[in-house]
This record gives sequence, structure tokens and C-alpha cells, in this order.
Amino acid sequence: MENVKIDFLRNIQLFSSLTDEELFHVSSKVNLKEFKKNEVILYEQDTNEFMYIILFGQVKVIQTTQEGKEIILSTHKSNESFGEVSLIDGKTSPATVLATEDSLIAIIEKTDFYFLLLNHRKVLETLLGIFCSRLRESWQKIHMLNFKNASQRIKMLFLMLSHDNGTRTSKGLILNMKLTHQSIADMTGLTRETVTRIIDKWQGNGDVEILKNKSILLSNDFLEKDSNV
Repeated sequence: MENVKIDFLRNIQLFSSLTDEELFHVSSKVNLKEFKKNEVILYEQDTNEFMYIILFGQVKVIQTTQEGKEIILSTHKSNESFGEVSLIDGKTSPATVLATEDSLIAIIEKTDFYFLLLNHRKVLETLLGIFCSRLRESWQKIHMLNFKNASQRIKMLFLMLSHDNGTRTSKGLILNMKLTHQSIADMTGLTRETVTRIIDKWQGNGDVEILKNKSILLSNDFLEKDSNV
């Protein structure tokens, strides 16, 4: 089991700088837990005493409005982590985290998390880089939500997601994510009906193509067009 943990941890960005001996020490502090699709991993306002690493699977971070509408704040996929901020500032999280597919999560306690940061400079530097990346993503999302034009919001969302999930091809940019119209609506603050109308229009124009594996191909012409579409 320890060897399995080490193989998983070796692929985690946060621990990529550690030696096998150091990874072995980390693995002894890690507990593995499986979560089923739609199962809650961390409830809103729970006091968080752990760091979570997705070994495989995917989760979403959501807030629910007073009207009951779900807003997706972010998503995390395999080899990514969450929960670190609450460990550092000691505050509860204003969001709920739940699995969007069956997932295997590595859980590290607060004391072990701090030991890693204080004893492995490269881990600390990597974590700071991750935080900076997330902060920039938050700025981009605020910029996106300020667009009044619904098409602009969706296009900018696709471009934001493509930074970590995009593949360039001769035909355009493939967004390697399975997105439903509802999840796009939840991430852009739009209604599902509005999202469906816009994507149907883009498909009709040849701007966007839904591939067999449910990935989304954004055509070169679409990428070069002005966002006011």
C-alpha cells in the first residue's frame, strides 16, 4: 500500500521535488479515502483540519445562493489539492466541496502539513506558486462575471479552462473537459437555457464542435473572433 501511495504522490505537483525517501515519510502520514460521485467531501463552514489531494477523480467547489442556485467557484482534478488555505488562516470555508465523479482522495492532517512546509523549502515555494495561480484565476473570473454579454462570459470561461485543460491542434483548441450546459451555467452565472441557446448557435456556425469523447473543439476562426458574438 505504501508503494501505491508513493507512486500517486510522486505525480502531485506539490510533492514533485521530494526524494523517494521523503515521499515515503509523507506517505506514512497520508490516509486514503474514496468518495462516490455527488458525495460531499467538505461541508460549508466546517472547520477544516486537513489538506486534500485528489489522486484520481474530480471535485467542484460550490456556494448556494439564498434562492437555492448553485454557483461553481472552481473545480479540481487528479493531482490537484484543496483545503490548504483553511489550514493556514484557521478560518472555515464559505463553500462546499463535493465529488463530481468517483474519486480517491489523500488526506493529510494539519500538523503534518505544517511539518512539510517548514522542513521542505521547495514544497513551500511550490505551494506559493499554486496560490498565485489560483489568485490570478480568481481575477479572471471576476473579469468574466463583469461581462454583460452572455456569449462573452461563456467564451472567456472556455479560454480560462483551456489554460490547464486545453490542447492545440490544426483545427483549433480542444478543451479536454466534459462540461454540461448546467455546469457552464453554474460557472458563468447564466441560466441553462441561455447557455444552450448560445452553444447551439456556435455549433450551427461551425465555431464549436462537441467531439465523441464530449471534449469541446473551439475552431481557429472562433478563437480569432471578437468576443462580442
